[in-house]
Order: sequence, then structure tokens, then C-alpha cells
Amino acid sequence: MSSDLFDLSGKIALVTGAGRGLGLAMAEGLGAAGATVVLNDRIGDRLEGAERQLRDKGLKVHASLFDVSDGAAVKRAVADIEARIGPIHILINNAGVQDRQPTQSFPEADWQRVLDTNLTGPLLVAQAVAPGMIERGAGKIVNIGSIIGLLGRANSAPYAVAKGGLKMLTKVMAVEWAAHGIQVNTLAPGYFATEMTRPFQEDPVIDPYIRGHTPAARWGQPSDLIGTVVYLSSKASAFVTGQVIYVDGGYSSTT
Repeated sequence: MSSDLFDLSGKIALVTGAGRGLGLAMAEGLGAAGATVVLNDRIGDRLEGAERQLRDKGLKVHASLFDVSDGAAVKRAVADIEARIGPIHILINNAGVQDRQPTQSFPEADWQRVLDTNLTGPLLVAQAVAPGMIERGAGKIVNIGSIIGLLGRANSAPYAVAKGGLKMLTKVMAVEWAAHGIQVNTLAPGYFATEMTRPFQEDPVIDPYIRGHTPAARWGQPSDLIGTVVYLSSKASAFVTGQVIYVDGGYSSTT
């Protein structure tokens, strides 16, 4: 097997929502594989801390502060990155928010906020980076989905709708851009131990339920995503596009 299949040296990867959690872990993995990583977040202090953390590990890292749901800001940021750092070869659409409320009383503004970030955001960022990828005849886009886009869960209507829609957005982009040498896939995590899921990890009912329904019998760790995201960002996946890959410890196979 060629040793350079997973080598990302010389590549620039933009990772949205990379200030913490899964995004930060994936950014670190891409950097360790040789990529220059551009971290994005909408909260300045969080972004600065993440950049410092990866820089202290010897990785090539930059930061870009913008909100993925703001189309004008996305266009400005992508133009700045490509002028200041170089062409974006890899896009990891990871930025997301969750808001758990009963469907029957979910406020319209909260519903829209979740969809704007989790579904419209990936479209806006992909639209901004795609012209350069098309011109160069190559590119990798990885949309970060969720097990919740496959399995319905109470009190998560807009999140589930957004992640389900993201799977179809991935397929459409894959079909439209495959001839330009661009591969677009969805990486869908199961239940992972992050700050967002801490209330569930500490819940005496939910925690054992999730462990019991996961064949691997544990929560995923952010580092569990690194191998898959590097694969989907590298030459190794040159003929893989439009796919959804679940990284969930077997959860989706049994539930």
C-alpha cells in the first residue's frame, strides 16, 4: 500500500466549529496527518484557545472567526483564507448547535436558528469553497452528520431534520461535483462524550441506556473520529463520494 495515501502534507483544511469537542479533535488529526488547518468558530475566546492548543503541539494552524449561518461573513472569510493562507483543499462542515424542546411547543425562532447553523451553514460554506475546488479539479468536503439524522429522538426535531437533510445535501453536492474531482461525504457520529452531551453522560437513566444500546458499550471519544475524517480527506477515498459513514460503536446496526 502506498505510504502517501493518507498523507495530507501541502493541503489546507478548513474545519468549522473547531473551537472545542469533535471539531477540535478532527482538526488536530488532520494537522497530525500533515495538513495546514484553519480553525473556525463564532466565539473569539474559544477559537483563540483552540488555536493556541494546536500550535503548542507543533501543528500548522490558523484561525478564522465567523458565523457559518451568515452568508456574507462566510464569503468574506473564505476569500480572506485563500488570499492570506492559500487554497482550501479540504472542508470539514462541523459547526452545529442543539436545542432540546418538545416539538409541539418549539419556538419558531429557535427552530430556525438550529436549521440555519446545522443545514444552511454547511451549504453556505460549501458554496464559498466550491468554485476554487472546481477550478483546481479537486477537493474534499466532509459534512458532519449525526446518528440523530437516522434515528428519531424526542425533543430534537430541528436537529434531526437538519442532520437528515444534510445527508441529502451531501448526495446532491456529490452528484453535481464528482466530475470536477470533488468528493463529498457525510461522517455521522453516534453518541460521543463532549461538553454538549455532558448532561446525558451524567444522567443515571440516559447514560446506561446509551451504553447498553451501543455494542461497543461505551461513549465515543472525539479522537475516535480522526481515522475516518483523515480517510475521507485523503487520496485513499478518491472514488468514495455521496456516502454516509456512521462512526457509532455499532449503535445504528442494532437500534
